Amino acid sequence: MSTKVGGFLAGGIAACGAVTVTHPFETVKTRLQLQGELAAKSETKRLYTGVFQGVRVIVVNEGVRGILAGLGAAYCYQTLLNGCRLGFYEPIRAVLTTATHGNSQSQSAIINLISGASSGILGAAIGSPFFLVKTRLQSYSPFLPVGTQHKYKSATDGFKKIYATEGFRGLYRGVGAAMVRTGFGSSVQLPTYYFAKRRLETYGGMKDTPALHLAASAASGFVVCCVMHPPDTVMSRMYNQTGNLYSGIWDCVKKTIMTEGPLAIYKGYFAHLARILPHTILTLTLAEQTTKIAKQIEQRIFLD
Repeated sequence: MSTKVGGFLAGGIAACGAVTVTHPFETVKTRLQLQGELAAKSETKRLYTGVFQGVRVIVVNEGVRGILAGLGAAYCYQTLLNGCRLGFYEPIRAVLTTATHGNSQSQSAIINLISGASSGILGAAIGSPFFLVKTRLQSYSPFLPVGTQHKYKSATDGFKKIYATEGFRGLYRGVGAAMVRTGFGSSVQLPTYYFAKRRLETYGGMKDTPALHLAASAASGFVVCCVMHPPDTVMSRMYNQTGNLYSGIWDCVKKTIMTEGPLAIYKGYFAHLARILPHTILTLTLAEQTTKIAKQIEQRIFLD
């Protein structure tokens, strides 16, 4: 097992642990983003008014199964996305830094951004079909529907129905928006995390402990949410349609702003923040621990 494989597995395991805790907020965020889609404010009935109200309403009407809809697909997506993002970030950064500075240990903000975006875009492209199915499972509600409704029995049923009605191309509907969204988030997530971590070690006197990982992760999560939310809203809408509403990313942005106002692309922001902060903290903190374990296992394999 190579270091890249170890990093991939460590990143995937860490992300699955995080998504187990934060998935309910992701469900609420998705429905808030789709609520009042392409309708004027005066014509929109607000079924979901906030983060905790959304969680309560969904659980009361649909049970735990409703708030955890799409969790299986989320596990698959997070394994692929964060496995690539955390597993390939450092190798890409090291190669680029060595090529430009002659030393893999040198730090360059531009190279860090490029490395983060590249690893994230790769993961988003590979995992896009799982996020598509997850979004449609989360948006479906027989009680309080928002957006286009897709009735799938499970993620597997979703894949079958999408392929049958929309073809293979349908499975990758919205992949461009997903790559933009994840590229934005990934370009700042790990660079911000490592930047905060180094500053806290240098100027805050913190040691390399879980407390340091927690503080650096919190800083990273806040920045990620601010940068990533507008393209995240576009991605949710692109995924949930069947090609009948938007012809592309910019068409979605234009129609959304023209019909719902400029703040529409920030629908569900606080639900996103409620998800992304603990998700980033758990993912990066767990990644530190799982990466150490993966390296120990690799050393034993190669040394033995």
